[in-house]
Amino acid sequence: MANSAQAKKRARQAEVHRQRNAGQRSETRTYIKNTLKAIATGVKEDASAAFAKAIPAIDRAAGKGLIHPNKAARHKSRINKQIKAMA
Repeated sequence: MANSAQAKKRARQAEVHRQRNAGQRSETRTYIKNTLKAIATGVKEDASAAFAKAIPAIDRAAGKGLIHPNKAARHKSRINKQIKAMA
């Protein structure tokens, strides 16, 4: 348990950051999931629209350190590949 004032403050800050990060990480996963669902329906226009919304969310998560930049690139690449294959 934190004993010094500094350690107590850092523990409070860490909890706030953890909750904020969890929400933002969840939002990113939701955008990815919605894009994959749109791909599964087979309608390319819907999939492209969902992907266009997902790209900024993925980039935001990578920029804030919530996910690794390579993971963000991998998600975008694989989803884009699936959309292109729909033609």
